[in-house]
Amino acid sequence: MTTELIAVLAVIAVALAFDYTNGFHDAANAIATSVSTRALTPRIALAMAAIGNFIGAHLGEKVASTVGSGLVSLPTGVSSLGVVFAGVIGAITWNLITWYFGLPSSSSHALFGGLVGATLFAAGGEVQWANILEKIILPMILSPMVGFLLGFAAMIAVLWIFRNGQPGKLNRGFRHAQTVSAAAMSVGHGMQDAAKTIGVVVLALYVGGFQDDAKAIPEWTIWASATVLAAGTYAGGWRIIRTLGRKIIDLRPPEGFAAETVASGVLYFNALVLGAPISTTHTITSAIMGVGATKRLSAVRWGVARNIVLGWIITFPAAAAFACLVYLVVRPLFG
Repeated sequence: MTTELIAVLAVIAVALAFDYTNGFHDAANAIATSVSTRALTPRIALAMAAIGNFIGAHLGEKVASTVGSGLVSLPTGVSSLGVVFAGVIGAITWNLITWYFGLPSSSSHALFGGLVGATLFAAGGEVQWANILEKIILPMILSPMVGFLLGFAAMIAVLWIFRNGQPGKLNRGFRHAQTVSAAAMSVGHGMQDAAKTIGVVVLALYVGGFQDDAKAIPEWTIWASATVLAAGTYAGGWRIIRTLGRKIIDLRPPEGFAAETVASGVLYFNALVLGAPISTTHTITSAIMGVGATKRLSAVRWGVARNIVLGWIITFPAAAAFACLVYLVVRPLFG
């Protein structure tokens, strides 16, 4: 077994470990609203989310291509594999910290921060800043704003359309509708987050010299990432589920349906049209805030929201810093 193969296998292993943490860290994105409104039981919701993630993973090739070849440029060789390895470990570290504190930060931006931080710290790599601005920074800013505004607008529309309905009957109807919106959210999450792991694996294969095209996606990478993400999702991330489902606003079925529908639409547009790897966490959280703001501004617990936004801001540099520390440790192993 060659040194290059061992190094590539090590990167693939940590990439799939990140995929698993991404699953239980971001399971809340797809099911928190449905669980909190009692539209679905927790285990049924998790199973649905796992299946949706598995399906969505097969539809996210544009996102995978962006992550694999559009963020950093690394020369082929074992030393570059050490950079990718450190970047992924940095992202895993930040995922576990934010999971422990129940903070719904972005696994996506943790991964991007880790890769960029390790690339900047190591010699020989290049960060593609133009692509990061277009595909990462702008969507990171715009997606939550769009999610908030569309969530607000969707909830206003629901309130107007059903203004004469009986509350009990409407709640039962929207609980059924949430089965569909939660499934759509699960597929959107798979399109985004499984694709990011696929992109890392493809990057490792390319810099390790095992494929010539940085954009080619082997079929086995899709199945591997989809399976591991689904398993991680089914394991659940209950701390974050509580934060999203109960601590931002008190959700009812109509609000949960509106938030999930808006968030899944934003995810689909970015994955299928733009190929932009946006954060599912940012998108669903901002949609929940927008929906809650239709009641009154005080209905949103802005203290919790402030902590979440702070987590968004510090995720990229924090994961980058951890990646740099990891690279210092592992660099001799990938020399």
